Amino acid sequence: MVVKGTLIPIGGNEDKGTESGESFHLEFIQESILSRVVNESGGNEAQIVVIPTASSIPKEVSNSYLQAFDKLGCHRVHILDIRERKESENPKNLELIGNAQCVMFSGGNQSKITAKIGDTKLHEVLIERYRKDALVIAGTSAGAMCMSREMIAGGSSTESFIKGAVKMDTGMGFISNLIIDSHFIRRGRFGRLAEAVAKYPNMMGIGLAEDTGLVIKNSSTFEIIGSGMVIMFDPRKLKHNNEKILEKGTPMSLINLKTHVLANGDRFNMKRGKVKVLPLDAPFPSS
Repeated sequence: MVVKGTLIPIGGNEDKGTESGESFHLEFIQESILSRVVNESGGNEAQIVVIPTASSIPKEVSNSYLQAFDKLGCHRVHILDIRERKESENPKNLELIGNAQCVMFSGGNQSKITAKIGDTKLHEVLIERYRKDALVIAGTSAGAMCMSREMIAGGSSTESFIKGAVKMDTGMGFISNLIIDSHFIRRGRFGRLAEAVAKYPNMMGIGLAEDTGLVIKNSSTFEIIGSGMVIMFDPRKLKHNNEKILEKGTPMSLINLKTHVLANGDRFNMKRGKVKVLPLDAPFPSS
């Protein structure tokens, strides 16, 4: 099936609801990445719906989005802060999503998104429009991680490559062949993503650095945008994977886990497993 929509997961700063200066550290609000979101949505006349459901400080986060989009000349921006599942069945909210060109999920706790929106009428509308319309679904941190069918819900970075370091749950299912992690470099999340792909070896793992994202077209190709890097784990040709037989807390071994380090402008075809990188002498592309 040809998917008409676009996914833009971004490895931005998730909030914890405890830091007073948190609203000033939303690292996805870099003009290069956010402007790409706007361009993919059809320009600054696009209707954009921001969903800060994942956040513990939705007002502060929403204001940061409004200010950032305003700088890009976008004035048709709506905040849809869903706090109860029944709000995901509200006809007015469904109409708002039905008319949007872009829906953007904030950072915070990805499990809040699936708990309040997953398997509701709003979720159905999002999936239907993503598949059949040119809808852009963007998300930073938690909003990026919830996009996959098998979602990382938490886990320890300090217990790298130990079975049990990652907690998995069911995500929003916008894309089925990727598992997405965020803050990947800064928080050292290599081990938990490695365990995630060991659990689901038919899926590729994507580790997004901050201020870095993907533009995913037709659920089959993606382009890297932003100033950081993407670490990609491709487990489809593993020669050894002992995840299923190990007890919790035991070190894992994975043999032939193919790894790519990708940066701005690089592209990957998920169906063919092919990487297309910029020539060494090419100028650094703008996002």
